[in-house]
Amino acid sequence: MGRARARATAVANGNAEPARLPRADRRDALLDAAAALLASGDVEAVSMEAVAEHAGVSRPLVYKHFANRSELLAAVYQRESAVLHAELASQVGAADTVEEMFRALASGALRAEASRGAAFAALRAAGLRTRERRQEQRRRDRTTLRYFASRAVRQLHMDEEVAKTGVAIFLGAIETVLARWRLRPTADHATLLEDTYVALVVGGLEHLAQDNPSTQWSPPSRALSADRR
Repeated sequence: MGRARARATAVANGNAEPARLPRADRRDALLDAAAALLASGDVEAVSMEAVAEHAGVSRPLVYKHFANRSELLAAVYQRESAVLHAELASQVGAADTVEEMFRALASGALRAEASRGAAFAALRAAGLRTRERRQEQRRRDRTTLRYFASRAVRQLHMDEEVAKTGVAIFLGAIETVLARWRLRPTADHATLLEDTYVALVVGGLEHLAQDNPSTQWSPPSRALSADRR
């Protein structure tokens, strides 16, 4: 016990070497520590000293990976944004229908808001959503829009431009869903919001598809349908 306490003190003072990890793994461990400190939504809880203590390493080691606190916070924001995007993309990609895609997006976004919303809000409030990060997010948004719209065109046989317009509006409505959840952050409210969102999306897209069918597709004639029977 005495040796363990002495080692912890030595590490905190920068006089002992922590267990060696590959550089990339050590960097991830430091980002994990910073993200954990951010979980409460208090960006002031993140300092080079606090990250070192939480990760069980010396402060000089933190500075080997990040020049200063701002660089550390920017790296946390970049990584957490990328992780969230990958999680949502995986869930949406596993869906078989447009309805399931939008449900996966809504449920995933609500779960993320419950678990990481405070951290993201703190990072944005601290000015970490830089021009570069905004450009990166816009690229992701364009990719998401193209994917959802292409699936809507294929499944609902609707006009491509109309599909893009409708999908863009419904994707943007996710922010409203999250804002409503923050007013009453409960599981029951999340379920209500998810179901309401999906119902509006499905009804809206089906209506748009009916009024704006794709010029590249036409429904089979009755005679053809009868022949198949």
